[in-house]
Amino acid sequence: MNITETLKNFSDYLYEAEKSPITVSKYVRDVRCFLEYLGGAPLDKPAVLSYKNGLISSGRYTTGSINTIIASVNSYLKFIGRGDLCVKSLRTQRKIYYPEEKELTKQDYLKLLRAAEKFPRLKMIMETICATGIRVSELRYFTVGAVKRGEIEVLCKNKTRVILIPSKLKKMLAEYIKSRRISDGPVFVTRTGRPVDRRSIWAEMKSLCSSAGVPPSKVFPHNLRRLFARTFYRVGRDIARLADVLGHSSINTTRIYIMTSGAEHRRRLENLGLIT
Repeated sequence: MNITETLKNFSDYLYEAEKSPITVSKYVRDVRCFLEYLGGAPLDKPAVLSYKNGLISSGRYTTGSINTIIASVNSYLKFIGRGDLCVKSLRTQRKIYYPEEKELTKQDYLKLLRAAEKFPRLKMIMETICATGIRVSELRYFTVGAVKRGEIEVLCKNKTRVILIPSKLKKMLAEYIKSRRISDGPVFVTRTGRPVDRRSIWAEMKSLCSSAGVPPSKVFPHNLRRLFARTFYRVGRDIARLADVLGHSSINTTRIYIMTSGAEHRRRLENLGLIT
C-alpha cells in the first residue's frame, strides 16, 4: 500500500472517530512527514525514536510542536495496530506568562480595526471573533437566522454550546447582512458564496500590520480569541464560566488563554519589595 492510500485510510479513520477537519488535516500532514522519513525502512521502535530525536535535535520546533507531532504519529501507530511502538511526549513545565512579542493588546486590536475600515468583511470578522471568543472555524455558524435570534449554536469536538451575540454586535451584523444583501445562510462568505477560511483571514489580517503599526508576530486570528478570554476574565474572575464560553473541556487549557504578559509578570516581581 502506497503512502497516498495509507493516508486516505488514516484520514477516514479520523473522520469516523469524529475528529475535527482541522485536526484531521494536521494529523495527516504530520504522518505524511513521518512516512516520508521512513522511506520504506522497517517500522520499529528504534525508527520511531530516531524520528522523535530528529525533531528535537533539528532546532526547528518548540516543545509544544514536537508533542503535537508525536500525538499524530502515535495516533497513526494505534490505527495500524502498532500501539506498542508509541513514544512518550516531552515533559514540559507550564508557562506562567505569555511572550510580550505575541500578546495582542486592546490598543493593538483597536489599531487593526481602524486599519480595516476599508475592508468591511474583515473588520466585521475581527469584531465578531473578539466580541464572542469563538474559534475561526466556528464563524460558519454565524448565519442570517442565528443573527436574528441573537445566539448561535456551535458544534465542535462533539460538544454543542450556545453563544450569545452581544446586542451591539447583533445590530452591526444585521446592518452588514443588509448591506451585503445576504438573504440566507452563512454571513461571512467569499465572492463565490463559500464560507471564508482560516488561511484567507490570516493573510488579510497580516496585510493590516504595516498601516496599523502593529507587529506581525501579534496578528493572527486566534489572538482575537485570546484577547476576548483575558478581557472576559478580568471582568468576572470566573475561570469556570470562561471555560464554558470558550468550549474548553479542561480549565487547564483556559489558564493558557488568560496568562498575563511577560511585562506584567515582571512588574509584579518588581513590586514585591524584596530587594533592598
